[in-house]
Parts: sequence; C-alpha cells; structure tokens
Amino acid sequence: MKKLIEKAEVLMEAMPYIRQFYGKTFVIKYGGNAMVAEDLKESFARDVVLMKYIGINPVIVHGGGPQISKTMERMGLKPKFVSGYRVTDTETMDIVEMVLGGKVNKEIVNLINANGGHAVGLTGKDGGLILAKKKLMKKNSPETGAPEILDLGLIGEVERVDSKILEALDAGGFIPVIAPVGVGAQGETYNINADLVAGSIAAALSASKLILMTDTEGILDGKGKLITALTKKKVEKLIKDDVITGGMLPKVAACFDALGGKVGKVHIIDGRVPHALLLEIFTKEGIGTEIAM
Repeated sequence: MKKLIEKAEVLMEAMPYIRQFYGKTFVIKYGGNAMVAEDLKESFARDVVLMKYIGINPVIVHGGGPQISKTMERMGLKPKFVSGYRVTDTETMDIVEMVLGGKVNKEIVNLINANGGHAVGLTGKDGGLILAKKKLMKKNSPETGAPEILDLGLIGEVERVDSKILEALDAGGFIPVIAPVGVGAQGETYNINADLVAGSIAAALSASKLILMTDTEGILDGKGKLITALTKKKVEKLIKDDVITGGMLPKVAACFDALGGKVGKVHIIDGRVPHALLLEIFTKEGIGTEIAM
C-alpha cells in the first residue's frame, strides 16, 4: 500500500504542471546519446507520447552527426570539420540529406508511433518550413591576423521559418519530427545545426519551452558544477569568461534565438538520464539548466 501511495503522490506533484502546460507547445531538440542507447530511445519516445496524451504539443527537431560520419566513412569519405561545423560539399550534402531526412528521421517517427503516438517526419524543405541561406564564418588568419571568410560549402543558417505546416499537423493531432535541412532561395539544400533550427522553430511558434537534450548535465560553472538557473545576461558573462565554449556555444545561441522570439523558458538537460523530459517538466527540482530572460 505504501508503494501505491507513493505513486499517487508522484501524480499529485505533476498535476500543477499538467494544468499549467495543457495546450502549450514545447520544441525539443533530440540528440546525443539519447539517440543511440536503446533504452534511452524507448524512454524518449514514451515521454513524448505521454506529453501529447496529457495535452502538450511536442515538436521534435533531431540531430544525427555521428550517423552521417559513419555513413561517410563506409563510403570511403573522410568527414572534415572547421570550427565545429561539418564541411559540406555537394556529395556530402547528398549523404546528409539521405541520413537525416531518410534513415534517422524515419527511425524516430517509427519509434514514437510504436509507443502509441502519431508522428510525421519532415525536413525543413517540406512545405517551405525552413528558408535558409549560406552561413558565412570568419576566422583570423594565422599568418596576418586579419579576418578571412571560411567556405564551409553547403552549411546554412535559418533565414525564416514558415510554421503553417507545423500548425496544420498540430491541428490534426500529429507530432512533427523535423530533420535540420533547409532550402535556399534558389532551391539549393543546406545542412543546418539542429540546435539553431530548434531555437528558430521555437521562436516562430512562440513555444512555451525549448528543451535541448545533450550529453552533459547542463551548463557547468568554472569548477564543473551544474548551474540550475541562469539569465541571458549571466550566460553572456560565462561566454565572455570562456566558461561556456565549444559545442555549448550553438546551444546557447539557440536559447537566445528562442528567448528573443518570446519563448517562455529554455532548458538544457542531460539526455543520458532515463525519462529526462518528464523529470525536467513535471518535477519542482528539474534536472538541467533553465535559462530565462
């Protein structure tokens, strides 16, 4: 009986959050180890389906970098990265689109559907969802110290999100699962960082939350300790002090995009924890870093 009462208490703890978030949209960036380990994949799918059943509208944006690299290597191609971005020529872009829009996207859709959901897979090219442009990056020349433009090929950034197709899917009771591929003004295809796509989509939908699943606890301080709550101003200081570096930079950039688009709050959570989404959303403590304006 004690165990049954404890289960009831868990449900009662979640009730205020269920009421608060009913009818709200959450954009979730799905990536890292949560996309690889079988138990975590199942946990993620069940979390998403439960969210939909209790009235939250989840929108999933997924990554797939390791899967792209493995496919390239099997085809005799060596992945090349500059400043954390994959150099993407035409041949590489074909592989990116095949892996993200085909294999990875459909695996996630099938997993959600197998757990009782109604997911639909698409890329940023479908329905004109993501209009993209070539990303221009600058780096100081080691010889002269002067800034020079890096050509990363078909690496893009989001120029505009047309959310009509997502709103139509939501109205039909479907869960969108989006591969981070966009289309340019001339019909060219661009590979875009999934975190940044998630931030832009959250802003376009004025989502209540943007949740980024990672392979770390969240944002850590200079001593490696988790920071549970931050403001945009405090994050900017951590970047200036070189506390936030590397792969966390595009994540916080996505957070800034979302907050600038009137998204309520953003969360960076540890996707290695089973049921990480439910723990962050429906408990008072949460498990990651929450960022607000």
